[in-house]
Amino acid sequence: MNNRRQFLKISAMGAAFFSYLRGNGTSVDQHINPGKAPAGGPIVLSTWDHGIPANQAAWDILSKGGRALDAVEKGVMVPEADPKVNTVGYGGLPDRDGKVTLDACIMDENDNCGSVAFLQNIMHPISVARKVMEDTPHVMLVGEGARQFALSKGFKEENLLTPESEKAWKEWLKTAKYEPVINIERHDTIGMIALDANGKLSGACTTSGMAFKMHGRVGDSPIIGAGLYVDNEVGAACSTGLGEAVIRTVGSHLVVELMRQGMSPQKACVTAVERIKKKYPGYDKIQVGFLALNKKGEYGAYAIQKGFNYAVYSNSVQNKLFDAKSSM
Repeated sequence: MNNRRQFLKISAMGAAFFSYLRGNGTSVDQHINPGKAPAGGPIVLSTWDHGIPANQAAWDILSKGGRALDAVEKGVMVPEADPKVNTVGYGGLPDRDGKVTLDACIMDENDNCGSVAFLQNIMHPISVARKVMEDTPHVMLVGEGARQFALSKGFKEENLLTPESEKAWKEWLKTAKYEPVINIERHDTIGMIALDANGKLSGACTTSGMAFKMHGRVGDSPIIGAGLYVDNEVGAACSTGLGEAVIRTVGSHLVVELMRQGMSPQKACVTAVERIKKKYPGYDKIQVGFLALNKKGEYGAYAIQKGFNYAVYSNSVQNKLFDAKSSM
């Protein structure tokens, strides 16, 4: 939790860059080389400390030979329903108008994908995104259309603004001025990627977005290729941090394509972060992190700033939290 709070408060430190190679690796035992799940899967990875209970729910499915798609959906539903997680789903911090708006996407091993954005009053946007994928000819539904679709599928409307999040919003209103240039990241999406025992990859990503954002703002989380991407021939990747920076580079797709070219998951994450640093002015004042998994069960993670962590659950790693390496 302390690492996550440190991430939320991070600002430019003027630190020197780590070298390109120094970022190449995070292992289970030594935290130096890319991690690997023996014989591939099953394995599930997720961003942040709320990934620990999310991973547990996913592992309950994967350990019984279940499908990765089912695992990632059930996994991220845990923080979506947890009012203590104020960056995802129920209890998420609202936008500057006091509205909790949710974004999510999901993708399976067959390139099928679904997404919702700017969805209000529905606790589990990830499940609505799956319904978009499976029950419509579309990939993304947004706003009122997404809400109406969810209701048509039996989802119930609920007030997602908890007293704690409402209090935080009202406190912010006393002094805060909206600034389009973001200097301090205030959210941490949960992204989850998994490889099942049958060698099938899937991923999910869900968030309430940046706290006190402009009403209608959507980040990278629901955008296939930005917040999440899965290619069952190669691997999967997800992102966290400032969505505008990830969208500019189509970050998760970039990570997967770099793995296709032969890079390890760790090196692919490093390269994607370096791309953002090159393309995004003021990168030293923001945070972006990537998490990646290939078909062999190897994984890696990397971020611009210190503080990004991720959870791993496999037959050899019993749901542990690791600190990702960073460029600063």
